[in-house]
Amino acid sequence: QVQLVESGGGLVQTGGSLRLACTVSGRGFSSYVMAWFRQAPGENSFFLASISQNGANTHYTNSVKGRFTISRDNNKNTVYLQMNNLNAQDTAVYYCAANRGLSLLLRPDEYDYWGQGTRVTVSL
Repeated sequence: QVQLVESGGGLVQTGGSLRLACTVSGRGFSSYVMAWFRQAPGENSFFLASISQNGANTHYTNSVKGRFTISRDNNKNTVYLQMNNLNAQDTAVYYCAANRGLSLLLRPDEYDYWGQGTRVTVSL
């Protein structure tokens, strides 16, 4: 059974940084496209970034390009999201997701597995 567990969320001041991690248990991590989404209160899930199986290819939504970096360590079954220059609009619950296909451009409902989320709060 595949399980995803996020960590690294918390309270940070505007302009600060956080690094989120998502560790995947079960087999096959290196065969999954991995992605990060977030969901703010009252809003739909919002795509942030995705990364290919070997980490060579990444895709970002425009609003986080240059501030967020997705990476992965297949030896540790972990995907990361480095977030810099955070602002209040980044406050949300952050989720990682895994897909057994090849595309980096998937809708949330096309991902096979999801974590429980980690909360990020950016204070003014």
